[in-house]
Amino acid sequence: MRPFITLAAFALSALATQSIAMERDSHVSDDFGTKNPEELSLRGALDRLRHGEWHPMTSALGYGAAKAGMHDVAREIFSDSANRGNVQGMTWLSWMEDNGLSGPENPEAAAYWDRRAMELGSEIGAFNFGLDVLRGRGVPYDKELGEAIMRRAAKMGSPDAQRLIDNDFDLDV
Repeated sequence: MRPFITLAAFALSALATQSIAMERDSHVSDDFGTKNPEELSLRGALDRLRHGEWHPMTSALGYGAAKAGMHDVAREIFSDSANRGNVQGMTWLSWMEDNGLSGPENPEAAAYWDRRAMELGSEIGAFNFGLDVLRGRGVPYDKELGEAIMRRAAKMGSPDAQRLIDNDFDLDV
C-alpha cells in the first residue's frame, strides 16, 4: 500500500502544476502525429486514454485529479479504468458515486463497483461491500451476509474488517 501512497503524493504534486498546463496547448498535432507529446502529465494521460491507450497507473492520476477538485476528469479516468477491470479504478469510482462527486450521490452504483472489486479479489472492495450490506446502502440490508463478507475481507487481509469483527460489527467503531 505504501508505494501507492507515495505515487498518489507524486500525482498530487504533479497535478498542482498540471491544472494550469491543461488550459494551454503545448503540443502540436498534424497528419503525421503529435510532435512533443506530453508524457508525465495529466493531459498526456488523458490524451492517451482518449486514444485507447491505458496503463494501470492512470488511476493514480485520477486520484490526484479528484483530490484537486477536477471531478469530471477523475470520473473519466476511473470509469475507463473500472470498465477495463481495474479494481483500483472500481474502488475510486465507488468513492465518487458514494460521495456525489461529479454527479448526484448514487449508492446503488457505489455498491455495484464495490461488489465488482470484491469479486475480482480486492480486500478493499470486500470491506466496502460488506459495509454497504451492513448499512443497507445501495443494496438491501442483510446482517448475516454483511458479516460473512466482512469475515471474507478480514481473511483477505483487511485490518479494518478485522477491527470491525473484533468489535462485534459495531459500525460506529
